[in-house]
Amino acid sequence: MLTWDPGTLALLIANTLILGYFLLLQGSYLILLLISFVAVLRYRCIVDHEHWRGIIQSPLTLPISLIAPAYNEERTIVESVRSLLSLEYPEYEVIVVNDGSRDATLDTLIEHFELRAIPVTIEYSIPCQPIRDVYRSARYPRLVVIDKENGGKADALNAGIIMAAHPLFCAMDADSLLEGNALLRITRPFLEQPETVAVGGIVRIANGCRVEHGRVTEISLSSNPLVIFQHVEYLRAFLFGRVGWSALGALLIISGAFGVFKRQVVLDIGGYRHDTVGEDFELVVRMHRHMRDHKIPYRIVFLPDPVCWTEAPETLRVLGQQRNRWQRGLIDTLRIHQRMGLNPRYGRVGLLAMPYFVIIELIGPVIEMSGYLFVIIAFFLHLINLPFFLLFLTLAILLGTLLSVASVVLDEVAYRRFPRLSQVLTLVAFALIENVGYRQLTVWWRVRAFLDYWRGNKSWGIMERRGFARPGV
Repeated sequence: MLTWDPGTLALLIANTLILGYFLLLQGSYLILLLISFVAVLRYRCIVDHEHWRGIIQSPLTLPISLIAPAYNEERTIVESVRSLLSLEYPEYEVIVVNDGSRDATLDTLIEHFELRAIPVTIEYSIPCQPIRDVYRSARYPRLVVIDKENGGKADALNAGIIMAAHPLFCAMDADSLLEGNALLRITRPFLEQPETVAVGGIVRIANGCRVEHGRVTEISLSSNPLVIFQHVEYLRAFLFGRVGWSALGALLIISGAFGVFKRQVVLDIGGYRHDTVGEDFELVVRMHRHMRDHKIPYRIVFLPDPVCWTEAPETLRVLGQQRNRWQRGLIDTLRIHQRMGLNPRYGRVGLLAMPYFVIIELIGPVIEMSGYLFVIIAFFLHLINLPFFLLFLTLAILLGTLLSVASVVLDEVAYRRFPRLSQVLTLVAFALIENVGYRQLTVWWRVRAFLDYWRGNKSWGIMERRGFARPGV
């Protein structure tokens, strides 16, 4: 009969648990990656062989309201609004919501777009802070500017939804730029399948690109390594994460920087919540819950070709605050809607997506950080199985790198966004090295979010804007 001393038994159990979680994690990632590869290439073939522009510009095209909350955005607001006013779309309006900015955001808008306050009657059908003034421009009839008391992004979006005149609305960030055909592409599912209630588009990083008159005219990479790491992360998150879950019919996240929704559905569920920093994630999960609770047929999808360009954090401090906030939003949303998990009533959302986000996205950083600590302790106590550890480390790095490199390759094969091979090779190189150093930083930021959440931290942190039109930065 075999007998184990306590140290050896503890090591065996720990190794088994870590290996089991590792296989679950990487297996889930690989399945999503395969699904995403097939979905992206199939979608690319469909779009290339259809006259989609003529179809979408038909009289059946639904008018849309673009809602851009703005708080202290004076550096980027003019370029962003110019970009929105020049989009290719038959009928739309641009609603900029000045959420009590403390800088010159409102004054900048008034000066550049020749705004004048107009009398309006406001019906507060969903909660938001008081609206002080509504502005319009005789020169830019599509533009509406709302000035309201500060209440946060969710509150500003609700104000925009209240004032919106069209059946669809696009939620985005005021510091973001949409490509000229982005609305034409992202509204396609609403025409093809009327039960569609929400569609997300891809978000790409504008740092380092040349921006002229609100348009990205030259795509390039930033010289800041921190930004390049984020390029790789964004490609991985969108091109295998969201594409995969959308193909499975269980998409839980539409980026707050670029998503289109049916206005009436969002009004029916009470608009965006004010008490969470993950309002974009929570809204989509609540839409799933509402539609399934009321047995209403619906679709929530992600498309990889409508593009929104955004400015990424360029310092560790700001990036850490952003990732901390994203994780707190995840914690909050999964707590609020915990009854959906493993509940057959919610189909694939409850049986697949919710457990995945709990096991992989929610507690994954905690398990990974615990694994690092275990290795350090086991090493000093001479309990570590060196061959096992080296094998495990090699496999983890190889598989993690495979996912990142595959996302870069998929983007290049399907869309060829970067004009120079050297840029693609740079992304591949950063995909290779992100597992050492950068990954551990992101894990720490996400683990720390648990402590901040427990303390009741609801802050967004500060996003420092440097503005667009700075090529090579």
